Order: sequence, then C-alpha cells, then structure tokens
Amino acid sequence: MKVHQELLEGSKLPRRLIKKNIWENRYRDIRSYERFLANNGVVVRKFFLHVSREEQKRRFLERIENPDKNWKFSASDAKERECWKDYMRAYEDMIRQTSTEESPWYVVPADNKWFTRLVVAAAVVDTLHSLGLGYPEVGPEKLRELAEVKKALLTE
Repeated sequence: MKVHQELLEGSKLPRRLIKKNIWENRYRDIRSYERFLANNGVVVRKFFLHVSREEQKRRFLERIENPDKNWKFSASDAKERECWKDYMRAYEDMIRQTSTEESPWYVVPADNKWFTRLVVAAAVVDTLHSLGLGYPEVGPEKLRELAEVKKALLTE
C-alpha cells in the first residue's frame, strides 16, 4: 500500500514507528486488540459509511451555499478530493486487513442518510439477536421465595 510520506510526516506518530511496514504492523495490532476484546465478551461491529464522490461534492456545495452549514465546510476537505482514489484504495485495504469473523466491517452505502441508518440499525438488531439475550429463567426456589415475600408484604 502506498503511503504519502507527507501524511506520515504531518502525523503525531513517534518517528521510530514510521517504517516501511507501518500498515502491516497497525493492521496486526488492530486484529489482535479486537480479538482480545472479543475474547473478553465485547462485541465489535465496524461500519464504513461510504459516501460517493458525487454525493460528497453535492454536500460540499450545499455547505458552501447554505450559511447555516458554512461551519461544516473546510477548504482542506475539498483539496483532499484530489486524493480520492488513494483514499479509496487505503480504505479498501484497511477493511480487508481488519475485517474478521469476531469483528466484521459493514460497508454501508451512505448517499441516502435514511437508508444508511436503516442498514446500520438492522446490523445492530441482528447482532443483538445473535447474542440470544433474554431474561433469566426463574426457578422453583426463587418462585417460593417471591411467594413468601409477597405474603409478608400483604400481611403488613
């Protein structure tokens, strides 16, 4: 994967970490950390909200034209569009390298916000359902205890 040296130089990473294999090391660390989380009962789901280049342009123009949205716009965002293909390759590589069975990526089309929210909500609901969560069963001993407490409360 190609790394723009100026991006690394502008980062706050310690110089000793900026090596040729920086991304392989980072991906390995991410996978290890997420495996650690999963082994400790944390459910990890990652969402990449993919906005198309055309939709990004439309949103940028809206932010420029609408005074209430001017604060959302930065000229540097528009400048970064020149690197669109590089960013897409980087995102694809990152998703491929860090998507695992225990912590998958969901790549969600994000041009239509209502659809994006629906897809994310469905993934969250599916994940919750897969956990088999439910109220604990109340056994006969607990039912007797509850009956005794109820009787005591009613005779006060």
